[in-house]
Order: sequence, then C-alpha cells, then structure tokens
Amino acid sequence: MTKIRKIVLSEKDMPRQWYNLAADIKVPPFMSPDGPVPPEAWAPVFPMNLVEQEYSTQRWIDIPEGVLDLLTRWRPAPMHRAYALEEAIGTPARIYYKNESFSPAGSHKGNTAVAQAWYNKQFGIKRLTTETGAGQWGSALAFACALVGLECKVFMVRISFDQKPYRKLIMQTYGAKCFASPSNETQAGKAILAKTPDTPGSLGIAISEAIESAVTDPTGETRYSLGSVLNHVMLHQTIIGLEAKKQLEIAGEKKVDVVIGCVGGGSNFAGLAFPFVYDKINGAKIDIIPVEPASCPSLTKGHYVYDHGDTAKMTPLVAMYSLGHNFMPEPIHAGGLRYHGMAPLVSRAAKEGLISPISIHQLECYEAGMIFAKTEGIIPAPETTHAIAATIREAKKAKEEGKEKVILFNFSGHGLMDLVGYDKYLSGQLKNYDLPDSVIAENFKELEGYPRPE
Repeated sequence: MTKIRKIVLSEKDMPRQWYNLAADIKVPPFMSPDGPVPPEAWAPVFPMNLVEQEYSTQRWIDIPEGVLDLLTRWRPAPMHRAYALEEAIGTPARIYYKNESFSPAGSHKGNTAVAQAWYNKQFGIKRLTTETGAGQWGSALAFACALVGLECKVFMVRISFDQKPYRKLIMQTYGAKCFASPSNETQAGKAILAKTPDTPGSLGIAISEAIESAVTDPTGETRYSLGSVLNHVMLHQTIIGLEAKKQLEIAGEKKVDVVIGCVGGGSNFAGLAFPFVYDKINGAKIDIIPVEPASCPSLTKGHYVYDHGDTAKMTPLVAMYSLGHNFMPEPIHAGGLRYHGMAPLVSRAAKEGLISPISIHQLECYEAGMIFAKTEGIIPAPETTHAIAATIREAKKAKEEGKEKVILFNFSGHGLMDLVGYDKYLSGQLKNYDLPDSVIAENFKELEGYPRPE
C-alpha cells in the first residue's frame, strides 16, 4: 500500500487544552438596556463554571480529565485524504477532511455536548433544556446527558421534527424528551402558535422556548445548553482543528492553503478553523472560508449589529452578523444552518477580514454531496455538503491555476438520518431560494434604535 487514506492519532496524543480565539480578537460585550451584561447575570441560564469560560480571554484552557474521558469514546477523530474525490475532479490539490461523523450522534456536536453536560453535573445541575434544528445537537446533548446522568428536554424546530423523525427517536433512545417547536410547553411557544399556527418554526423560536423552560423551573436545578454561537461552545470545538494540525504534520504537510467549514451558528466551522485563524493572525497565508446557505446568508447578506439571539428577545443583545431575530427561514433541508445570526467570534473574524464567507445554493450542495458519496463512500449531512461544494470549487480553481494546494475541510456529520432530503433532490422536488433584500430590510426595522457594535 502506497496511499495512506486515514491519519489516526492515539488517545495519548489528544489535545489537552482548548484554544480560545477571544484571547486574540476582541468581541464587543453582551448588552442590556443598562449597559454591558456582567457574568453573574447569566446565572439562571448557565452554570457559572461555563459562564467563566464564556467571558475568558485566556488563550489556552485546560480540558478536564473527566471531559477527556468522555471524549475518548470516539476521539481522536480520523483525518482522511480524499484521493478518490481528487481523482474525480482531476485536481492537483491535496484534499483532506476531518471526519466528525464518527461520534455516537453522528456529528461534531458531541465535542461540546459532553463538556457542557460534565460542567453542569459538576455544578450540581439536574436537568438541561435545549433547542435543535436538524437534530444533530439534540441527539448529541441527549447522548451526553445519558453519560453523566442528567435529564434532557429538547425543543426541535417543527419542520425538522416532521422531516426527520428518526432524530427524535435517537433523542428518546438516550432518554431525552423531544417537543416540536413552537410548542404548548411554554408561553413563548403558545403565543407564536396563536399568531401563526402553521409556522415551520425556527431556531430563534426554539431557543426562546428552551431558555424559558430552564429559567422558570421553580427548583432552580435546570439550566439551558446551547450547541453553537456562544464563545464557550466555540472553545470546546477547537479540539477538531488542534487534532487536525497534528494529523497534517503526520501526513507530511508543512502548510495548509485553504480551510473550509459549513456555517450556521458557527460551531463546526470554528472548531476546525479557529486554530488556523490563530496562525493567520500570526502571519500564515491561509484562505479560511465559512460556507452558508444562500437562503440563510447571515454573513454574506446580513448586517453586523447588536441583535437578540432568540425570537422572543429573552437573550441579551449580541454583536453578530444577523438577518434579524424575526427571520423565518425557508424550510431547506440543511436544518442546522437556518439560524438568523452568527457566532460573535466568527462574526468578528469576518469583520476583521480573517475569514472570507461565501453562500451556496442547496442544489449545488446536494450535487456535491452525491459526488462525495460516490467517490469517498460516505453520505454527508445536508449541512456538510456546503463545505464539500466549496471544496470542489477550490479544487477546480487549483486545477485551472495549475497549483498544488492543500485543502482541508470539516466533514461535520453524516447524512444517514437525512435521506428524505436526498430523496427530494433526486426526484427534482428541491429548488434554490434567494433571500430577498426586502425581507432583511423589514426584519431590521425592529432593530432601529439598538446600539451598534464598534
């Protein structure tokens, strides 16, 4: 054998620290009508050990042994050289992908789910609430709660709840309760159902329900858990990129030219990309590309503003690229990429020109997913196909330029629970959708008078 397709680390080679990009770029603070939000204001929502991470500007943060023990159930994750995809494209580029589909829940989401569950358990919390779009995050948190002995309640965006019943069953198998959002479980859900009973739901609505469910628990033993957007979530995911750096060294690659990840709230992209953003800050020449759906283009069409993270405006104001907290996404099949805003750290990296976001239509993405399945053999999640589509574009560009490039992308999850989307693609039922500028303008009317991030 002359081709090594998988680069595998041993458990002893796992990173022992997470990388915190907040040490190297400054993100505007959370805001309330009274000014910046202090850490203690988050106490009803998150355990204070995670709030401490959220506000930290320490560059390297130790991974507790208890979290490492949980992560070794599937980590370190392998890195693959995509020889067959390279051959199909006819590119001189060398394509690598970090395979996060190896986790029990099938995606990268477990990296922060087990960390958050562990920290909550250490703090004495008994149960967690959360939202989920496509179901990967809900599945991962249900799995993590089962491992550490916490109850779990998940509000799943209604369109995904209907499209992906097996995700709900995965959560239930792990012992979680799963509700279609908006639901009658919360006042926020009831209000939205009364106004628009046929709504497909949104991540913003589901977040409102999950937060309300947590903060109204009279026992005080429930907290909320978020699968993307916030700094501590980005932090936990950086184990992906830190492992990838070690694996590229083993593969004999002295540098990487292009780093790619799909992006909705920001977690899988940040997990792979932030350690390379650190290199770019320190002089490395790397193109770092977050890829979002053309139908939910917060980075490429949104505005850098202070906005709420949820529809019911229960969260403080967050400095981010946003489409407006009232944004109602089209029911595209990349359910994990339908959030109205982008993580503050990802947003700031884009604002400072450290990353170069693009948006791609879902038909091109599904076509890329089909090519990948036929060459590399793994059916990708609809979200992941966005990264693959951008990778194929970059590989073709290298071919046109006649340049040998090293391209690395995050294979954020498999699509074995998402075959309804592939069925609709193959039967010609899927269509592209461009978000009109008029919709964004209408959403931003409600933000008039809000403070603006510097």
